[in-house]
Amino acid sequence: MTEATSIPTPTVARLEEQLDPTAELGERVALEGGSLREHTARGVIVNSAFQVGFAVLNLVKRVGVAAFLTTSQFGLWGIIATTLITLGWLKQVGISDKYIQQDEPDQEVAFQKAFTLELAYTLLFYVFLFVALPVYALAYGRPAIILPGLILSLSFLATAMQTPIWIAYRQMRFVRQRGLEGIDPVISTVVTLGLAVAGAGYWSLVIGAVAGGFSSAAAAVAWSPYRLAWRFDRRALGEYFGFSWPLVLSSASGIVIVQGSILIGNYAVGLAGLGALALANAFASFADRVDDVIRHTIYPAVCAVRDRADLLFEAFAKSNRVALMWGLPFGIGLALFAPDLVHFALGDKWRGATGLMQAFGLIIGFRQIAFNWTVFMRAVDRTRPIAISGLLAVASFAVVTVPLMLILGLTGYAAGMAVALIVDLAVRGYYLSRLFTRFRLAKHVARAVAPSLPAVVLVLTVRLASSGMERTPAIALAELGIYALATGVATYAFERPLVREVLGYLGARRGRSPAPGYR
Repeated sequence: MTEATSIPTPTVARLEEQLDPTAELGERVALEGGSLREHTARGVIVNSAFQVGFAVLNLVKRVGVAAFLTTSQFGLWGIIATTLITLGWLKQVGISDKYIQQDEPDQEVAFQKAFTLELAYTLLFYVFLFVALPVYALAYGRPAIILPGLILSLSFLATAMQTPIWIAYRQMRFVRQRGLEGIDPVISTVVTLGLAVAGAGYWSLVIGAVAGGFSSAAAAVAWSPYRLAWRFDRRALGEYFGFSWPLVLSSASGIVIVQGSILIGNYAVGLAGLGALALANAFASFADRVDDVIRHTIYPAVCAVRDRADLLFEAFAKSNRVALMWGLPFGIGLALFAPDLVHFALGDKWRGATGLMQAFGLIIGFRQIAFNWTVFMRAVDRTRPIAISGLLAVASFAVVTVPLMLILGLTGYAAGMAVALIVDLAVRGYYLSRLFTRFRLAKHVARAVAPSLPAVVLVLTVRLASSGMERTPAIALAELGIYALATGVATYAFERPLVREVLGYLGARRGRSPAPGYR
């Protein structure tokens, strides 16, 4: 695909003509009698219903366990989990993404090639973890992380057996896909909270994660329409490698940042400070999981129309606007209500994490801007900008975040992450402007922020008026309700056409006509 020189805003009628049920998509997508555009939009709704619930479940698990663990125990878990999660980024080398792109005539063979590469890489990665964990334990001065870390590593083996879920994903069978994936968080939450109440400490999180992963893997293998078989192909290896190496470099950059934060934080702020980082990152993980709903939903559709510049631009703009409808208000809401969450729910032992949670709230919110840019770079086979973004993030971390963290502790870490966000937004804006010549980052930011301003002003006004009153849970909940209502009203006012369009897809799913103007 060549870079667009001018991308007009497509009319709905034109989109319907290009994305109708008779589009030559072969066996790639299960449209179920609708257009690709309708199916994708409904997929966002379906995935949201599944994944938002699972993300909330995961957040409840993390925050609920915090009530039964000491800050030091939670900090030790933070080291274990963050170490494996960040190392796990090296496992996400884009094999599944490349499998979604391919158009081989024999899809069972194509799946078996991808499964072979995934399983082989996972086994190598598992051996790597056995070597890496003791090294990390030595670096942290925390030998207690080795045994639980090795047990938790078993969950990576489970992911290789979950590859049949890719089949449902490629065909955009979202209910099936999310149902199989959802077994993991449900089982994990039940087991984790049960063991935590029983006094198992951080072991509850370790055992719960392993139980959830293998439960999901068993269900995926039982469902798979294709046989799981070893089928190594050198040509396929070359194609997958060319697509994946920039993604590996990007993942490595992320590991440097996260592990560097833990190594420095271990000595700069101690286990209690690392516990605060883990808690703040729990909210960031929640936001990322919700973002994945949109990213993962649109990716197969974007791959299907990657040669149509106008459709790509519409998909980018609308998917990002949908994400901003919830993401920015969520982040700003966390910044506004973090003190109440700590005081009335988590307990005063987490008071030191309040400022960090507030800063992360703003970072989480503004990180939603153009969050889905990597989807489009992968779809058009331009993965190198993703690697460049990762390298610039490492440079920002080394030059800004590390010195600030050593001097100011958690406050310096928050400031450094804010600078890194600004750098990342600039990178996104640059590459998106090359892909979509009509894209303007400043205009995109202004449109994203506008719906949240009335709600913030209203809440701050209420707080100023009640400044002399004792703060109670009832007052905090009333303010939260005001914030949510004001945000909803303002969002509808600013994004009425898009909201009505999304609601129209819901109506179409039940047999009613879409929103006015859609057909």
